[in-house]
Amino acid sequence: MVPLVQIYRPEFHSSMTGPLFLGLDGGGTKCRARLRDAQGNLLGEGTGGPSNIRIDPDLSWTSVLTACREALAQAGLDESSFERIHAGMGAAGAGQSSAVERFLARSHPFASFGIDTDAHTAWLGAFHGGDGAILIVGTGSCGYGGASGRCHYVGGWGYEVSDEGSGAFIGRELLRRAIWAHDGRTPPTPLSDAVLADFNNDLEVLVDWVGKARSSDYGRYAPLVLQHAERRDPLGMAIVADAAAGLATIATRLLDLGAPTLCLFGGLAEPLRPWLPPPVQKVIAEPIADALDGAILLARSALAGSPS
Repeated sequence: MVPLVQIYRPEFHSSMTGPLFLGLDGGGTKCRARLRDAQGNLLGEGTGGPSNIRIDPDLSWTSVLTACREALAQAGLDESSFERIHAGMGAAGAGQSSAVERFLARSHPFASFGIDTDAHTAWLGAFHGGDGAILIVGTGSCGYGGASGRCHYVGGWGYEVSDEGSGAFIGRELLRRAIWAHDGRTPPTPLSDAVLADFNNDLEVLVDWVGKARSSDYGRYAPLVLQHAERRDPLGMAIVADAAAGLATIATRLLDLGAPTLCLFGGLAEPLRPWLPPPVQKVIAEPIADALDGAILLARSALAGSPS
């Protein structure tokens, strides 16, 4: 991946009074922040908690501010700098207009704040507005992109009804199929034994947990499934194969819509990449920049009043 600009060096930049630009990548498990100055120099980065704005707007704001404060501290700045920050955020859940309205109803300390979906900011970073598509594979999943200035969303409607191949999908499938093993409908495996032991082999405990679980809670089981799949655990392999098949349908639709190449984003993109079918793998390309720099592009274009 080619960085947009050089890393900030304090000895080269004595003036810290101009506008600052903050890129935010908000997902179901964590929020990442990147701070740059007006010249594009990297000042600092930070991390916060879950930030799916559809699920919990208050928690999302807390995560945003936590990540921003960490980036400011890394830059040697205090909270008085908030008023100089023009922020752009790519957020999970921002495809739902009602979720965006609820999120933006809260007050914020920034000079300006622009928001779009995490898919749009990932695409901005990957192609700078050119032809191509992105596939986000994290706690949730979503495809976005196209050609000739026409972009389309594929998937990303929430783990309850969509987000095939995501961490939440993998975790939910694990619990569902572990129940099959508990009931004797399928043979048990080391993976099903491990997850049932996590609930003391008591399905009432599991069902109580499900009633309170968020997408990020399901997503935490994805590494366990991938580890067992690598050991050729039959259950792990079946779940990962199904996840890859779901991602392949999203990717294929994007290619059918005219996207010439595909960039992968998200914490599960690389672990699941080897499981994708060859026709998808051969069109995967490296992005120009990442989703955080895409969010900074969103902040800059929003400030300039131009469409992104």
